[in-house]
Amino acid sequence: MHHRRVWGGVVAAGMVTLLCACAASAPLPSASTTTPAQPSLEATAPATDAAPVRPSGEPVVIAEGLDAPWSILRLPGGATLISERDTALVRELLPDGSLRDAATVADVDPNGEGGLLGLAYLPLTGADGTVSDEPRPDPMPEGTPDAATTLDRGWVYAYYTAASDNRIVRMPLTGTAGSIGLGAPEQVLTGIPAAGNHNGGRIGFGPDGLLYATAGDAGDTDNAQDLGSLGGKILRMTPTGQVPADNPFGSLVYSYGHRNPQGIAWDSSGQLWASEFGQNTWDELNLITAGGNYGWPLAEGSDGGAGFTDPVRQWSTDEASPSGLAIVNDTVFMAALRGERLWRIDPSTGTVDGWFVNSFGRLRDVVSGPDGTLWFVSNNTDGRGTPAPGDDRLYQVEVRP
Repeated sequence: MHHRRVWGGVVAAGMVTLLCACAASAPLPSASTTTPAQPSLEATAPATDAAPVRPSGEPVVIAEGLDAPWSILRLPGGATLISERDTALVRELLPDGSLRDAATVADVDPNGEGGLLGLAYLPLTGADGTVSDEPRPDPMPEGTPDAATTLDRGWVYAYYTAASDNRIVRMPLTGTAGSIGLGAPEQVLTGIPAAGNHNGGRIGFGPDGLLYATAGDAGDTDNAQDLGSLGGKILRMTPTGQVPADNPFGSLVYSYGHRNPQGIAWDSSGQLWASEFGQNTWDELNLITAGGNYGWPLAEGSDGGAGFTDPVRQWSTDEASPSGLAIVNDTVFMAALRGERLWRIDPSTGTVDGWFVNSFGRLRDVVSGPDGTLWFVSNNTDGRGTPAPGDDRLYQVEVRP
C-alpha cells in the first residue's frame, strides 16, 4: 500500500486572531500534469450555475496535536469531531483551537491501516425531539429546535476495524457544543473483510438519505470481483444497515471491482464520486454508478476493457495515494497521502491541478468548511510520514472562484 501524508482544515470566525500566529506558509500552487491519455472530464460535469473554486491565500492552523487523524465530521451548529485511527478517540474541536476527548469507540482493534476510520452524522427530522432513520427534510418543519439544542437527538456513525472484521456502528450524540459525548453503540453492519491494509473506511449519507461505505479488498484481490463478499466494494444501506429495494444486486453491494476506495462525495446533480488507491501504477478518481464494475484486480486505471468502468481521472501512485474527497461548487478536492498535496479537479473545464505540494506532508481528509473555506487534516503521525513538531494539524484555507 502506498500512502504517506494527509491534510485538512477550517477555522471558526472567533478563532482568526488566535490562529494567525500559527499560520503556515504556503507556496504558490503547482499544477501537476497527469497521464497523457485521460477520459473527458467535461462529459462528467453536472449542469450548474456555480462557479468553480480554488484555494485563495495561505492555509491557517486550526488545531494541532492530533494522533493519526482520519475523518473530519462537521456537525450542525458549528461543532466538529475528528476520529483518531490508532487511539479510537473521537476528539471535539473547541472554539479556541484546543481539543477534548468526546468519546472512545468500543471494540476498535487498530492494526496497520485499520482502526477508527470514517465518521458520519444523521440528524433528527421531527419537531418532537425524536430520532428518525429518514433523511432530514429541507426546509425543516416550523417549530423544529435549532441545531444547537438538538445535538443529543442525532446519530454519529463510525466505521472501524474490530478483531475479526470491519464494522459500522452508530452512537447517539449527546450534550451541546463544547461538551459533546457519544452514547452506547448500536450495530449497523458487521462482517466487512478486514486486514492490516486495504480497509476502505469512508462513510457518508447521500442525497437519497442512504448510508454509503467504502470497503477495501482487505489484501485479498478475489474479494473485489466476488459479489458475495463485502470487500472491494462501495456499499449502500439504510441507516439501520438494511438492503435498499433498488440496490443493483439485491444485496448491500452498490459497485464492485475496487481495491481500496477511501473518499466519497456527491456533486450538485447527485452524482457519486470516489477516490481509490491503485497498486503500483494508477490511483483513480471514479464516477460511481449502480452495479458498475471498476475492474480491480483485472484492471488498474483506464484500460477500456469491455464491462469495466474506466476512471474519470488517474494519477501515478507517487502523485496521489488519495484518501478524503470533498466537492464545493462542483469542484472536486482530493487529499493525497504519498503525493503530499491537495488535488483540485474541475469537471466543467477539465482542469486538474495540485496545491500545497510537499508543504504539509501527508493529507488524509478534506471537507467543506464554513464561510467559503476548506478544512483539511495532515496525517504524518500514522507511521508512514515524518511528523513535524505539533503534527498532526487541522488546517483551513479560503476558496474562491
